[in-house]
Amino acid sequence: MPLPEGLRGTPFSPRYADRVEEWIDVYGHAVPLAIGDPAEEYEAIRTAAGASDYSMLYKWHVEGADAVAAVDAVFSRSVRGLGAGRIAYGVVVDADGMMLDDVTVAVLAPGHVVVTGGNPSTQESLTAHAPAGTTVTERRDESAVLTLQGPRSREVLQRLTHVDVSNEAFPYYTLLQDTLVAGMPAQVGRLGFTAELGYEIQVPRERAPRLWDAVLEAGADLGVRPFGAAALLTCRTEAGMIMGELEYDRTVTPFECRMGWAVDFGKGPFQGRDALLAKKDGATGRVVSVVVAAPPEVAEGARLELDGRHVGHVTMAVASPALDGATLGLARVHRDAARSGTSLTAVAADGSPADATVRPTPVYDPERARVRA
Repeated sequence: MPLPEGLRGTPFSPRYADRVEEWIDVYGHAVPLAIGDPAEEYEAIRTAAGASDYSMLYKWHVEGADAVAAVDAVFSRSVRGLGAGRIAYGVVVDADGMMLDDVTVAVLAPGHVVVTGGNPSTQESLTAHAPAGTTVTERRDESAVLTLQGPRSREVLQRLTHVDVSNEAFPYYTLLQDTLVAGMPAQVGRLGFTAELGYEIQVPRERAPRLWDAVLEAGADLGVRPFGAAALLTCRTEAGMIMGELEYDRTVTPFECRMGWAVDFGKGPFQGRDALLAKKDGATGRVVSVVVAAPPEVAEGARLELDGRHVGHVTMAVASPALDGATLGLARVHRDAARSGTSLTAVAADGSPADATVRPTPVYDPERARVRA
């Protein structure tokens, strides 16, 4: 199916566009909902390995003598303590402590930090805190990023590089720079959005087709297959991983969208710190997992009620293989409705009710053991 009018392709689009029946818009780019059977794509991620295009996220390169200080002035966690080759996940909030973005920060060198996220307001914040001589440049169009996720992803990656990618040599949330992958200079980060062992492989944009082919060939006998957004969104819902404009927006703080753990008040000043400190104990919202006795297309967006009182809504709903096909949603609710086991009523757009129950979050691998394996 041709790319939708008004949306851009990605570096990998030529490799799968002719097999795509439905596209979605991700930051102005056409992203396939599925490349083949979404159930098989999900199964590959959970039991073998899946490969997907992950080039759409913004990449802000902060460069200069004060690069670390500039990012530290915005990011909710300490950047000074990371060191080169380390990655941290956290948030950026506005001056009032309200959510702007959830981002990763990768320190390439003392004078070069890359912030990856989804909200252009993050660049505005970084620029506002960058002193003279430190630049902030968005450079996602220069590279292609392939995410390789699943319990056999390490085996696939190891076949493509001579660098040791064992758990001991390449731990979670670290970065390999200037590494040869399939004979190409690449940067590899160990992270992902699936709750599985996984990696993000970045190469120059013009090398994208070669990387795609190399990964699929190397993992053919291990069950690797391409996957689209449907499989990814199912994985992330089961994993309780948040997304902007769904589980958070500028009306909530990190404490209300499962990101309070990423706020380090001890690191020193950063944008929104004082506001967050004042609001910490008064946060009323929560993000929870809910099982709804209705199909996903009915449950998604449904109003949630507790004893007849409106307490929130379902942000996304999927048929969860981890729950034997039950409809699983993430939901924004009042803290009164956040306790696991709470019985709610989901009211669909047409007014039809369905039973809903709050479940512990996440429902898949709650100890996050698989990503660290």
